[in-house]
Amino acid sequence: MKLNFIRRMPKILGAVFLFASCSSDLDFDQIDDLKLEPVYVANLAYFDVPANKFADNGNAEEIAADEQPFKVFKQKFFKDNLVKAECDFELENTINRAFSLDVLLFDNNNQVLETITLDIPAYSGGSNIIKYQTEVFENQRLAVLKQTVKIGFTVRIASGAPLNSSSSGNLKLRSSATAYMLIEVE
Repeated sequence: MKLNFIRRMPKILGAVFLFASCSSDLDFDQIDDLKLEPVYVANLAYFDVPANKFADNGNAEEIAADEQPFKVFKQKFFKDNLVKAECDFELENTINRAFSLDVLLFDNNNQVLETITLDIPAYSGGSNIIKYQTEVFENQRLAVLKQTVKIGFTVRIASGAPLNSSSSGNLKLRSSATAYMLIEVE
């Protein structure tokens, strides 16, 4: 009999703990206060162009232009929940010529909504990596960004020593975008 009682003791103690444990009322209305603030980081644009692709006669001129679709705001989720965006640009120039880069934001009618101009000094030896001030899109500027359907890039070269097929160096762009979202359940 004593052996049987000892074998049942863990079961009895388990049942006592099970029924004597703490509990509280669950508040399912907390879901009404749900507020998520995700942050997304993505590459925006990148290029690496060697100097010999910029062959010219030494005059200042527009040398390259490109446009890319920007479909992010076709998605209702981003359009409705984006509260802030930041764009970071980093350029490296190892070519002995100055450049400027225009980043163009286009709307549905192919009209330029905003132009961001980045001046790039000529290479003079050593490191020539330029990190530009972060472009912040909030309030009215964010509303303009949300109308963007295409991004264009225009590279202009300043006057200087002519470049040819044997010119050395590169012009590199690295850029990223950070999107700050606010998702609230009401």
